[in-house]
Amino acid sequence: MRRKRQRKPVFLSFILLLLAAAGVSFIIIATLMDDTPAKPASGQIADSASPGDRQPDATSTIGIQEPEATATPSPAITPSPSPSLPPSPTVSPSPSPPPKPEFAEAEWIAVGDVMMHKPQVPGAYDEKTKTYNFNSYFTLVKPILSQGDWVLANLETPVAGSSYGYTGYPSFNAPVELLEALEYAGFNILTTANNHSLDKGGKGLLRTLDNLKKYKFAIKGTAASQAEANKNVIIEKNGIKMGLLSYTYGTNGIPLPQGKPYMVSLIDEKKMIADIAKTKAAGADFVTIALHFGIEYQTQPNDEQKRLARKLVAAGADIIAGSHPHVIQPYEVLETTDEEGKTRQGLIIYSMGNFISNQREETKDYGIIYKVLIRKNIADHTIQFGEIETIPTWVHRYQPDNNYRYRILPVEQTLEAFATGTKDELLSAADYNAMESTLKQLRKRMSAMK
Repeated sequence: MRRKRQRKPVFLSFILLLLAAAGVSFIIIATLMDDTPAKPASGQIADSASPGDRQPDATSTIGIQEPEATATPSPAITPSPSPSLPPSPTVSPSPSPPPKPEFAEAEWIAVGDVMMHKPQVPGAYDEKTKTYNFNSYFTLVKPILSQGDWVLANLETPVAGSSYGYTGYPSFNAPVELLEALEYAGFNILTTANNHSLDKGGKGLLRTLDNLKKYKFAIKGTAASQAEANKNVIIEKNGIKMGLLSYTYGTNGIPLPQGKPYMVSLIDEKKMIADIAKTKAAGADFVTIALHFGIEYQTQPNDEQKRLARKLVAAGADIIAGSHPHVIQPYEVLETTDEEGKTRQGLIIYSMGNFISNQREETKDYGIIYKVLIRKNIADHTIQFGEIETIPTWVHRYQPDNNYRYRILPVEQTLEAFATGTKDELLSAADYNAMESTLKQLRKRMSAMK
């Protein structure tokens, strides 16, 4: 009985083992058959990738064959139309602001008449060195003049040398040392066309030119030859080119040397207009004309001055630097149109008065330093005026010994210093009072045409 019970479990175990082995074989065969690639149907392109490049199906489970589900056709779905949206408004980009123009800038400074009356000469003489020194004339205005790029004055006296004698009105001749003092003061441009150009004749004029050429001044108004007279004088500062012209109404009745009409530039409207065009064609960005005209001691320009100056501005001149009346006259700024239709400005200074002389009273001992900011538009090369500053000056004459001494004082600075407690020991209370009252008079006069 016990043995029969022991054999039955063994037989059943053996049968179960055979069935398990058969099941495993079936699974292996089915798996191998499933992994065999199907041949592509007619008209299909077989996958050309190598077996190693194929990726397993992400939804399959390795080693288990899932039964295939019967696909039930889904009903056709007609997509409903999307609700129509209004078109978005087109947003135009904001226009970029135009670039700010770039400017080159330089300072234009000018003064009136530089004269040498006879009383001015002895006090500048140094017995020890046997030379003249006029530097003290300019010491107090030198800091102002040093701010300029173009710094010009009207030299209204020959400097022909000692052989012609040192004389004053009506036939001037100053020591050559005056030129040293002008250079010390900061001047780099001297105009020489005025009614005293021929005071020492043609030879005196040539000697004056010889002496001027020993310094670094740009010169215009008188010439030693026709070629020199025709030469364009263009002075460039900070990338801005200023053309320079100079003319006078006459030479006090002294005729020009025969056959040498070029020696002094006389006012001739047709020629002046041609000279403006010629100078600009040569590259000048703007043109300054030193014009010796008007009536002496008249504080307002006459109709002829205004007509001529305005005509020259209309013809292309940019600044008229007037002299000869020996007193200050007003200035005006005009607007005109150039050949290209562009608006431009013109500055007319009718008279800057006396910068240095022995003349006194009725404001003949006052002058103006004009300081004008010149701005050049880099893009279109047009010229604009920035600030126009007028600095009144007074020639202080005093007498410490037998001879007079002279100083040019900036009036407003001198009065401001006095108001803050700094008194000039060489000035009296009457001097201060006179400067203060005259300053008010001059300010009113200068603004008469603004």
